[in-house]
Amino acid sequence: MKTILAAVVANLLVIGLAPTAHAVSAEPARVRDVYADYAGLSAHEIEGRDYRRVQRVPRGARVAHIAIHGGAIEAPTSQLADQAAGRRYAYYSFDGIKAADNSDLHITSTHFDEPKALKVVAAVDYTVSWHAAAGSAATTYVGGRDTTLIKKVTAGLRAAGFPVSASVPEEIGGDSPRNIANRNRRGMGVQLEISRGQRELFFDGGKLNRAWIENPANRTKAFYRYVAAVNRALG
Repeated sequence: MKTILAAVVANLLVIGLAPTAHAVSAEPARVRDVYADYAGLSAHEIEGRDYRRVQRVPRGARVAHIAIHGGAIEAPTSQLADQAAGRRYAYYSFDGIKAADNSDLHITSTHFDEPKALKVVAAVDYTVSWHAAAGSAATTYVGGRDTTLIKKVTAGLRAAGFPVSASVPEEIGGDSPRNIANRNRRGMGVQLEISRGQRELFFDGGKLNRAWIENPANRTKAFYRYVAAVNRALG
């Protein structure tokens, strides 16, 4: 009898401590990136086979939408940044295009020093850096150093019906001066960390594999409403 009772108590404790199915968390912290910087990455990975750099800079652009973990590294940040930039704003993406292990191409935002990206960001006043976070519930963590724009983006997303977290985990806060989002002419930018639950709502069937997200026909209305809400905050 005591053995059965103990088992029941133990099960209750486990149930009480377990996270819910809709718990939200930041992308798990990496023990260490495979490469400390772009020089290390480019010495071992082949451009055009393992990764690609994409940029589009309209004359006079004061805003840059960037995806430094684009392609298959953090899907679908390239597609979001590209749509947001359109023909009006600057666009930069570092895309993982390997058949597998694209996470090896991840260089953390404070160490991301790819020359073309730095040049694009240094030439603008405002930066929006698009990233992926974990979590099955739909939410966005809005970080960075541009507190005014953070408030505008947060309000804009909520007004459009998209949940935004009231707090941002320190590891994805994006407030370091070394973070590429903050290396524009004003020294401050915005970093969007979008949960998996939210990103899945941007595509039919919730699929985030590379072939699926690269086809615009698979985008939902939420994809376009989200991007429009961010751009409205930019004025």
